[in-house]
Amino acid sequence: MNLENKMKIAKVGIGGPVGSGKTQLIEMLVPILKKKGFKCGIISNDVISKEDAERMQRTLATELKLMPEDMIIGIATGGCPHTAVREDPSINLAVIEEIEQKDPTLDLIIIESGGDNVMTTFSPALADYFIYIVDVSGGDKYPRKGGLGIESSDLLVINKIDLATYVGANLSIMKNDAIRIRKNKPFEFVNCKTGLGVEKIVDHIIHNLLFDKKPLKNIT
Repeated sequence: MNLENKMKIAKVGIGGPVGSGKTQLIEMLVPILKKKGFKCGIISNDVISKEDAERMQRTLATELKLMPEDMIIGIATGGCPHTAVREDPSINLAVIEEIEQKDPTLDLIIIESGGDNVMTTFSPALADYFIYIVDVSGGDKYPRKGGLGIESSDLLVINKIDLATYVGANLSIMKNDAIRIRKNKPFEFVNCKTGLGVEKIVDHIIHNLLFDKKPLKNIT
């Protein structure tokens, strides 16, 4: 297959509050996608540090050897996390161009937003598919509070379900509220620490973003 005829690399944006599990979700997604034959690049946004990117370089590149370290790039936005992924995504678009030039055979670029609130969304120019992640530690009120992230994301992920009994969160209430608020858009309950439910998220990405295509191999 000629590289000039290859479609642009698909991009998934992952947003959510600080501590909701964005980085850990990515660390769980990449090995499953790799096993299925899909090659990923990662961009991790944060306001001040590049700590999350450095963590993923250690886990995914150095320890697991699933991808080159230079395919995981950290961006310190220096300002509101909304701006870099929504209002003015130019800094992320520049890094995407850099990654595409380094390896045009990638199937997917995962873009992690800096920790933000329920109004997080990604610019259509930046992400083709938007996953918003929350966790149950904030209580079962999260889905019914609404907000752009919870209501408009392509997929809502509710993480840390193992903590529900400890914080008094009722998963049935969260499920019913998610159905009502999201108007039949998909959502999944997961435990990113153990990997429970993560395979379903991969299935959503492959079916709805990669359109069930076969991974590109042996491109010349």
